[in-house]
Amino acid sequence: MAQDFAKRKRVVSSRKAPPRKKQAQRRPRGKQSPKAAGNGWRWYGAGVLTGVFLSFLLYLGTLPTPGGTAQEQPGGAQATAQPPKPRFDFYTMLPGQTTDVEVEPAPETVKPRSGNTPTDYYLLQTGSFRQREDADRRRAELLLLGLTPMVEETNGDNGRWYRVYVGPFESQSKMARARSLTANQNIDTLLLKRSKP
Repeated sequence: MAQDFAKRKRVVSSRKAPPRKKQAQRRPRGKQSPKAAGNGWRWYGAGVLTGVFLSFLLYLGTLPTPGGTAQEQPGGAQATAQPPKPRFDFYTMLPGQTTDVEVEPAPETVKPRSGNTPTDYYLLQTGSFRQREDADRRRAELLLLGLTPMVEETNGDNGRWYRVYVGPFESQSKMARARSLTANQNIDTLLLKRSKP
């Protein structure tokens, strides 16, 4: 049997369904929705941009006025700001002044150097080596510094040694200069004082 459902009346029940309540989604505290997290970054960015803008305005306020060095005076007159020129009064004051000084010449006395005789000289020993090649290498380093080194071979109870000396120096100032040159190159020196025969 065929029924026509289109023409059939709807039967409405007398019982009404309770209205549906939207259930709020519960989120644990501390977690925000992605939309709320985006709002925080927007506020942060807006604050940063506002701070930069206000700093820029403050910077513009500290710039000098365009118009050069002319500044408005309280009286309304324009004046150029130039530093005051220094005054040198001593050119006029000094020629007019005189000073009387009584000086008695002291007798010149020449003091002999204690311990140094004209026959003394200084040597700097810059190394003592067992191998001749090592001594020649040190000699080459000293030649590059502009010094005059020499290698001396000695035989003793403990074998053959090659000692590298710089000098002789007639004065302590020349010796001190050579010593500072070697110290700058991390070369240790030993100061020797010898007498001429």
